[in-house]
Amino acid sequence: MSVACCLPLVECVSCLACIRWVWKKFLYTAGRESENWGLATASEFEPVPRFCRYILSVYEDDIRNPIWAPPGGYGVNPDWIILKKDYVHTQGRVSPYMIYLDHSNADIVLAVRGLNLVKESDFLLLLDNKLGQTTYDGGYVHNGLLKAAHYVFEEECDTLKELVETYPDYALTFIGHSLGAGVVTLLTMLVVKNREKLAHIERKRIRCFAIAPTRCISLNLAVRYADVINSVVLQDDFLPRTTVALENLFKSLFCFPCLLCIMCLKDTCTLEEKMLRDPRRLYAPGRLYHIIVRKPLRCKKITPLVRTAVPVDGRFEHIVLSCNITSDHAILCILKESERAFDSMLEKERIMGIPPAQRMERKASLAKEHMEEHMAAIERAVALDVPHAYLPSYGTFQEMEEGENSRSVPG
Repeated sequence: MSVACCLPLVECVSCLACIRWVWKKFLYTAGRESENWGLATASEFEPVPRFCRYILSVYEDDIRNPIWAPPGGYGVNPDWIILKKDYVHTQGRVSPYMIYLDHSNADIVLAVRGLNLVKESDFLLLLDNKLGQTTYDGGYVHNGLLKAAHYVFEEECDTLKELVETYPDYALTFIGHSLGAGVVTLLTMLVVKNREKLAHIERKRIRCFAIAPTRCISLNLAVRYADVINSVVLQDDFLPRTTVALENLFKSLFCFPCLLCIMCLKDTCTLEEKMLRDPRRLYAPGRLYHIIVRKPLRCKKITPLVRTAVPVDGRFEHIVLSCNITSDHAILCILKESERAFDSMLEKERIMGIPPAQRMERKASLAKEHMEEHMAAIERAVALDVPHAYLPSYGTFQEMEEGENSRSVPG
């Protein structure tokens, strides 16, 4: 058969392959990855809208005279702010943050804002990473975010220790959005590994809520820290699904559709087994909360629902082709939809007429269910031969040996 005859055949095969790939991508929707997850309860999801407002308050120069406040305000009492630092104070080593003493909810909160598009230091922080560059606690982490977290830990360790000792019944909560979500994820890990520096605070008092996080820790760490770290993702948000180097992402902002096509092609053609076996591959951290507000191929919003799980495989691995992939990343959109979701949960409980006593019982059993789900995720990671995954040898959790700490940044 001549070369001229083969060319039409090759073209036809290539076209069919492309059509199949495009069809497969359009069939893949955001709700598909979490369709088998359990539904979150109002009691566990209640802090999310409130934490979104706290993060938004960090954007304000003067919280007593807010400029960007959403309807209802931030819910922040200015007199309860312990400290608030901007770029001048941090010298670009981390984005602005605040420490807030929330007496209404018995909470010591450290909140970090998201990426500032006009600040070069924020971009340099995100781009300070190469695949497999930095290890910490037996896994791989984002180098720049770990440096930023270490800076905050060293700067505020004494302040946090004093607050933890003064308010022994308060939780210690780290919250952040986007870039800030990655920082607080690594900061939470530092705190867990150095609890003796914070008056030996119990692990159960520490928690983290990473809102629309960047992928910042390897799979074994993402699963192992799921008892203290939670990620919140609004439907089609691209960042928790972005496996491409962030340096390439920002270099390609003027050709985002081209990059998106390449990313989709790459994640479609990569076998999931290969993804799981790569110890350097980074993931969205901890327990995942996925807010669903739209049905596939429809623009009209539905009554929101929130699914939650500690997945090992199928952990936001594929870019979703949607016109909302960037808008779903905005903190204001996440605040709005999380409020709708929480109101929907409360309304459902009211309609069902659940007695207060039964609600308390359900809340008590939820912690046990989460613990069991967490252990099941660890066992699955071991069964799938995820690199560096291991089973606890005693109790519920096991700390890694000190010798497994980061070689690049001390804990």
